[in-house]
Amino acid sequence: MEVCYQLPVLPLDRPVPQHVLSRRGAISFSSSSALFGCPNPRQLSQRRGAISYDSSDQTALYIRMLGDVRVRSRAGFETERRGSHPYIDFRIFHSNSEIEVSVSARNIRRLLSFQRYLRSSRFFRGITVPNSSNILDDDYNGQAKCMLEKVGKWNFDMFLFDRLTNGKFTFTADIQYKHAVLFLDVCFLYIVMVQEDYHSQNPYHNAVHAADVTQAMHCYLKEPKLSKSLTPWDVLLSLIAAATHDLDHPGVNQPFLIKTNHYLATLYKNISVLENHHWRSAVGLLRESGLFAHMSSENRQLMESQIGALILATDISRQNEYLALFRTHLDRGDLCLEEAGHRHFILQMALKCADICNPCRTWELSKQWSEKVTEEFFHQGDVEKRYQLGVSPLCDRQSETIANIQIGFMTYLVEPLFAEWARFSNTRLSQTMLGHLGLNKASWKGLQRESSSGDDTDPAFEEMDSDVLPQETLLS
Repeated sequence: MEVCYQLPVLPLDRPVPQHVLSRRGAISFSSSSALFGCPNPRQLSQRRGAISYDSSDQTALYIRMLGDVRVRSRAGFETERRGSHPYIDFRIFHSNSEIEVSVSARNIRRLLSFQRYLRSSRFFRGITVPNSSNILDDDYNGQAKCMLEKVGKWNFDMFLFDRLTNGKFTFTADIQYKHAVLFLDVCFLYIVMVQEDYHSQNPYHNAVHAADVTQAMHCYLKEPKLSKSLTPWDVLLSLIAAATHDLDHPGVNQPFLIKTNHYLATLYKNISVLENHHWRSAVGLLRESGLFAHMSSENRQLMESQIGALILATDISRQNEYLALFRTHLDRGDLCLEEAGHRHFILQMALKCADICNPCRTWELSKQWSEKVTEEFFHQGDVEKRYQLGVSPLCDRQSETIANIQIGFMTYLVEPLFAEWARFSNTRLSQTMLGHLGLNKASWKGLQRESSSGDDTDPAFEEMDSDVLPQETLLS
């Protein structure tokens, strides 16, 4: 059949050989390519860009330079809708080949630059953007400007803001916080790069979710305990980590990548696979944009590692570990925000709260997020059924409902975390979040009673191990 693949790679995930980096012309494939399962891969014609593949060097396969690659298999042609399952190449699920190739920092930078040049965005073709220092450009109307003035309010509607701006530069809202003063041209470029590395095909894990998490993080940073203790460095790290915490998310969860032998699962040894990938993606964009090129090498490395620690904390499978430590600190009363280590831990907990705060929003917003994340769950389940992979928990649209999933998610994940956060920061915002959480859970229970036999929770949740909780399926 004819299959469309978008090759999903972060440059820092896998080094790329010199001969690949030097290719700028037509596609070149080895005729002995067994990986594609086709006798004559040179039938890959009518493609633009540059990618080189050799059967002895499978790393070249993973460069995300082209929008798709069309492969003719022995089975003939069968068109598959492009974007139906983006960024997952099913032909490499069972490839265990790992090739270690060293590559210089200069070559990595060349790869990053070349990858960007293949995109349509004018920012990456070296075209000067008029008035690029203006945060709000002509794409914004008066309503969007008015909304940005209220970006620090908990009822901020990111869906509405996304519609008002036509999905362009959603992260501009984050710049408006003005927590740190940076060169606006470089900062603006970085924001555009971040937004382009989120996949709009994902119902949930897209730029709108990332912007929503960053807006929530901004609200937490304004809380009295934090605002009085955090340094500008802490605030900057937090906002960058929030904006990039799901960067280049493939729309499937870690167990899916592991059971399909995806190369990312092998690369990160099945440990925090997606979170590691998001972190490496964020580092790649920071280096490419030169956002902190003015810093010393030591400070840049420290920033990258601390951003990584924040993003890795969003691994939902480690929820109990972080929650137990948080509860212990609160019981002992030994949290001292004058210490850098304690501040960093609180920022990790804040980002965890921001990442799963959807049930703490108003019902109108929370319901939309619930529908979107469930749609992504069910899409994964559909793919697993199609390829006979075994449907993951909560991903079967025939046996699961939004209400069941959300009630379990709130009960086992959200309520324990936000109860402890309210102990740490007992403010009006914390009480507002807990109030919305209770009302939303009651609303889902009401819908559940209307559409089912009246069970309060999905039995699947009671059978699941406490370390493998509901939204581990996709929230990373």
